[in-house]
Amino acid sequence: MGRKLLEVHNLVIDYYTLTGVIHAVRGVDLDLYEGEALCIVGESGCGKSTLGSALALILPPNAVIKNGSIIYNGIDLLKSGRDVVEKIRGREISMIFQDPLATFSPLHTVGEILEDIAIQKLGMAREEARRTAIEIIKSVRIADVERIMKSYPHELSGGMLQRIAIAAALLVKPRILIADEPTTMLDATIQLQILNLLEEVRKISSISLVLITHNINVARRMCEKVVVMYAGKIVEEGDTEKVLVEPLHPYTQLLLKAIPRAPHRIAKVVHIVGEIPDPRNEIVGCPFANRCPKVLDKCFKEIGYATIDKHKVLCNLYLK
Repeated sequence: MGRKLLEVHNLVIDYYTLTGVIHAVRGVDLDLYEGEALCIVGESGCGKSTLGSALALILPPNAVIKNGSIIYNGIDLLKSGRDVVEKIRGREISMIFQDPLATFSPLHTVGEILEDIAIQKLGMAREEARRTAIEIIKSVRIADVERIMKSYPHELSGGMLQRIAIAAALLVKPRILIADEPTTMLDATIQLQILNLLEEVRKISSISLVLITHNINVARRMCEKVVVMYAGKIVEEGDTEKVLVEPLHPYTQLLLKAIPRAPHRIAKVVHIVGEIPDPRNEIVGCPFANRCPKVLDKCFKEIGYATIDKHKVLCNLYLK
């Protein structure tokens, strides 16, 4: 593993909406190393996509970072000027989104989109940008490049368009690639192809990957390290196999039991009772306390992290 490339300290993010303030991320600490693949997993609404957008510096206007720091390559991005941020956003830190069709303008061809990225982010002339666009399309295993260059996004299949989204993210040669549920909207066969492509790209380019997913099996296959989020907090973190084979936090344990396994007659799916806390409410103590089968009285009042053999867990069961 290389040196530390990205550091997040006590990050707090709120959304201001018509129904109130949504507390999306509640004090997250995170490290990413050069060449590392990190998965962020959890149920819908746990804050993982908001965290990914914050790392990519593309939070929406109604999102406010209330506290914390995001330090990239020694630069505190939240304290940096706009000129510094613009040099890094979409260039050194790039992102792939869940819906590839929503990623691109419907008014421009794939070729025009990729060429414009090369011109704006890399300062290339139009002809050089065209050559670069053609090469990056070839690199994501797409044939008939000339036809694809002339196609509009809506004329391509979901799988093909997701390949173009990967090509667009890689065109700028980023050091960090953030992929937010990149296979969710694709069928199983295409999902596998996209995961294979991401794996191949990562090995060839030596980039750091942050993969956001609700799929535990994808995390196991793609990443060396996994963090589990719940109600805006990281509740467990460690080496992927360690966390998924020997989970410490009651939420992670139940999350793994909730995954359907074959044959169903032998492995019964266990549903997690209760609901995620209302994100508009402040949380005192453990965010999982109201659903936890191992809850202690003090869990409703206080909570802290314990580290066991490099395995970090937010749980009073492991605090002395």
